[in-house]
Amino acid sequence: MATPKTPSARGVSVLLVDDQPIIGEAVRRMLAGEEGVAFHFCKDAARAVEVAAETGPTVILQDLVMPEIEGLELVKRFRADERFRDVPIIVLSTKEEAAVKAEAFALGANDYIVKLPDRLELVARVRYHSRGYTAFLERNEAFAALQASQQVLANDLATAAHYVRSLLPQPQRMGAVEADWRFIPSAELGGDAFGYHHLDDTHLAVYLLDVCGHGVGAALLSVSALNAIRSEALPQTDFHDPGAVLAALNKAFPMERQNDMFFTIWYGVFDTVARSLRWAGGGHPPAVLLSPGGDPPVLLDSDGPLIGAVDGLEFDSRSVSVPAGARLFVYSDGAFEISRPDGSMWAFDDFLKTLGTPPPVAVSPMDALVTLARQISGREDFSDDVSMLELVLG
Repeated sequence: MATPKTPSARGVSVLLVDDQPIIGEAVRRMLAGEEGVAFHFCKDAARAVEVAAETGPTVILQDLVMPEIEGLELVKRFRADERFRDVPIIVLSTKEEAAVKAEAFALGANDYIVKLPDRLELVARVRYHSRGYTAFLERNEAFAALQASQQVLANDLATAAHYVRSLLPQPQRMGAVEADWRFIPSAELGGDAFGYHHLDDTHLAVYLLDVCGHGVGAALLSVSALNAIRSEALPQTDFHDPGAVLAALNKAFPMERQNDMFFTIWYGVFDTVARSLRWAGGGHPPAVLLSPGGDPPVLLDSDGPLIGAVDGLEFDSRSVSVPAGARLFVYSDGAFEISRPDGSMWAFDDFLKTLGTPPPVAVSPMDALVTLARQISGREDFSDDVSMLELVLG
């Protein structure tokens, strides 16, 4: 099947299908001299579709009474062909017949003219229908270009998301500490990032940050901050001191140099010998410490401000003793800010209760929480990134 010639973006291409050459000559003369109008004539209705593929009409004029192929049958053929399904068709008839008009329109004709009309009327109708069809084509081309652009963007976001995920640490045992995590990105590329690593033989750093907003910009900022922490590349900073780390991050990533983006963070250092945990937070939800004895959860909160919002701020470090076998949960707000179908929000106390309730055997508390969150929202996906770390501090 031949691909039809593409109509000019500004020109008018008229195809007349009529078995009478005298009608063809009359229409040609009516359109002669009209700027931007090309005229094509097909005497043989059996070749009409073939000629249309060769000429790329923006409007088709066709007779209703022709030998071999009846005019209404030709309308059906044009409309059955995907290439000409939307090309305007003006049927020509020798008389006004309401029943014939109704059938022609039912089969897909756009207009009906008793031949031969006045030249001004014919030109006006041809230009009107051609203009509408050209606009239709341009809209479809623009939509196709938009879809292609969106696909490229989606591919780029998927590649970026894969890169961000590749930077996350592997779930692993580090001496007496066992680390695991869950990362469920939202539909868009987000700004969550996290990690853990040994500062020395007896100190383990753990951190999770959440950049405001979504998209490549948020991901780039999160990766930059993550690398600064992981590589300990903040000048004159003691990475054993959580408050000092947050102050250095605040100085290194002012929001006016990050397209007005800021981030929240929780940063802690676990001393495996003294069994103490020091932490500091910058606008981030509190980490949760659960003792193995079933005591109420301890919220490791902080009143530190957002990172990058105001220059020169100081961040306080706090500390807590950690019993053997305690579990530390660090998470982003996407883990508990869950909206129900009625618009109400899941209560934070219920989130804490879920973390503190032992799940069934062989099920991670993080998996149990994700399953419950999906049940509450009635959705499989999440409106924000869900990031959670679980460290068993043996």
